[in-house]
Amino acid sequence: MRSPLITALLLALPVLGNAQSAAPTSPSAAVSKPADTSSAASSTELETVTVYAEAEDQALIQNPFPPAVEGTKIFAGKRATVLDFDALPKVQANNYRQALAQTAGLLFSEETTPLVSIGYRGIGEPHRFQFMQVLKDGIPIHADQFGYPEAYYTPPLDVVDRIEFIRGGGSLMFGPQPGGAFNYVTYMPNKEKPFSFRTQNIYGTDNLFSSYTAADGTIGNLGYYGYFNHRSSDGFRESNSDYRLDGANLKLSYDFNPDTQLILSFDGYEEEHGEPGGLTFKDFLNNPDKVTRPNDRFRLKRYIGSAELKHKFNEGTELSVKSWGGYYQRWSRRQNGGGFGTLPEGEDAATNGIENQEFYTFGIEPRLRHDWQAWGATHTLSAGMQFYYADSPRVEREGSHPKAEEGALRLDAQRETLYGSFFAENKFTFNRWTITPGFRMELIRQSVDSTKVGDDGKTFLSKEVNEFQPLFGIGAEYQLSNDTNFYGNLSQSYRTTIFTESIVAQPGTSAVDTAPSTGWNYEIGWRGKPKSWFTFDTSVFLIDLDNRFGVTDDVLKSVGRSINYGLDVSFEADLLRAFTGKERESVLSFYGNATFLEAKLHGGPNDGERPQYAPDLMVRSGLIYRLGDKVKVGFLGTYVADHNARDDGDPQYTIPSYLTFDLTAEYSVTKNLTLMAGLNNVFDEKYFARVRKDGIDPAYGRNFYIGGMIKF
Repeated sequence: MRSPLITALLLALPVLGNAQSAAPTSPSAAVSKPADTSSAASSTELETVTVYAEAEDQALIQNPFPPAVEGTKIFAGKRATVLDFDALPKVQANNYRQALAQTAGLLFSEETTPLVSIGYRGIGEPHRFQFMQVLKDGIPIHADQFGYPEAYYTPPLDVVDRIEFIRGGGSLMFGPQPGGAFNYVTYMPNKEKPFSFRTQNIYGTDNLFSSYTAADGTIGNLGYYGYFNHRSSDGFRESNSDYRLDGANLKLSYDFNPDTQLILSFDGYEEEHGEPGGLTFKDFLNNPDKVTRPNDRFRLKRYIGSAELKHKFNEGTELSVKSWGGYYQRWSRRQNGGGFGTLPEGEDAATNGIENQEFYTFGIEPRLRHDWQAWGATHTLSAGMQFYYADSPRVEREGSHPKAEEGALRLDAQRETLYGSFFAENKFTFNRWTITPGFRMELIRQSVDSTKVGDDGKTFLSKEVNEFQPLFGIGAEYQLSNDTNFYGNLSQSYRTTIFTESIVAQPGTSAVDTAPSTGWNYEIGWRGKPKSWFTFDTSVFLIDLDNRFGVTDDVLKSVGRSINYGLDVSFEADLLRAFTGKERESVLSFYGNATFLEAKLHGGPNDGERPQYAPDLMVRSGLIYRLGDKVKVGFLGTYVADHNARDDGDPQYTIPSYLTFDLTAEYSVTKNLTLMAGLNNVFDEKYFARVRKDGIDPAYGRNFYIGGMIKF
């Protein structure tokens, strides 16, 4: 099954070599064409004027390349992609296999639970985005972005206008993580109406029910957007794979005047799910629905408020000040005993481990953007700083039976993270060239005071880690035409030692001290929209990550240096417009993207092995049909080659290649009523994309949903 999809993509790639400049759309900073006059000698080149504004139409399909400068952010010279879901039928139940369909390089590690795990180019385990900086409207959403960088919460995709994914250079723009930055940009209030409303309700396999209800509008200078999201399911495993989540948000926007705006937002979110446990490969083949952990549960609570003040001093100078803070709780109970894919047994199975982690966080980040004139051109400076504090107590108890929620104290730890950073980038413009050097200074202090309680008494630990890490980078772009450009980026990245690695090891493992991971990201690419019906982006890359953490014989330690390099290719073509040469209401989009990856560990206990979650080939391709705002149909395919879930190449952790297809559709019956339906994993592929210490986590087989949306 896999060859037609891969062949179709590879056959389409030569089109890149034949692409000719035609359309006036620029993927980055605009470069003006000379005025059209009858005499070349009398032509006058006008000064470039580039206007950026937030689209009022929330259904507008956005350019896949962000502008060179947007607000206080500089994208010039970075490999950056805009993930816009408006081109697709609405993505249901936060299905990231579909959400990432048109993006190369991101590995979605599918699992039984509703939580999200995404990795990038083989840089570490995808678990909860832990090697990436994850943000919502520019605000970090990890539990603790340094001491415990795991994004258990992600916003519902229904409220997401777009996702900005910045490779390499994102370490200077948003934070130091080597996997780049993943920024959810959510909808702003509708400025065209005082009130609008929509409710979307979906029913599906295994008693899936997903509901999203939102109201928004603007009255005078005050805009508002509020939503409530609920999703629940019994899950596809025999038992204990049920989940339920409820989330709500209220966003208020007040315009003091055309140049000053205050945005207030509050998130409330609660979620609970079962953890049915992993399987052996034999059990997976015989019965992927089998349960090995019938009593394990997980709960999450998150209440976060934020404020942003935006002020434009003049046309080229603006300020953004973000502040956020709140409470985050991660709670779990897990039965003791058992092993890789085996049921708990023996004396330990009569007990469980109860873990409660709480995070009280506060952060503030001012950013300033200023345009300045020199050497006959306009240049842009973006600079800012961030202060962040987290207080995160962690308590572990041992219950006297598998379902116990209270028990004897085993660990009481008080953890703190104090962080400060200063960063600056400047985009220099020289005719068709832009050069953007950048700098970021990281200052991190982590401390822990813990008491371990065992049968033989108490053990006290007090530890503090202070790190100062400068990061440098430079990006460049050459505007080949108004429609295509070459770009390159060289950026440092950094991953501090986190609590569960060298300060307080996670249950079942021990840890040794080591220095933080540091890396260099290199990328050179070519992108653009040379035809009104054709868009492409292709690049070669190399990621050099030293002091990489991994697990060897249940010990967390440096597994050496990983060098990952390869090729990213992506394209999208409107076949109907390509063949007719005319703009049409109907669009048949053929898209494809691929990542070819070579990766190897150098030095350390796993010298010569391939890093975990680093498949040598990932391909996504499919067809999307749109008839104006009336009909959308998508047939989306994903192929992932063989890879392994551990750095030591343990064959028990091998993940075989898999190929899946999804078919989704929506139909607008009237302007107020839209019907939706989908068939996921159309051909019922039996596969898994995630293996943990407790065994194989099987992926969902064929499943469907049906529902609709009412709006006015």
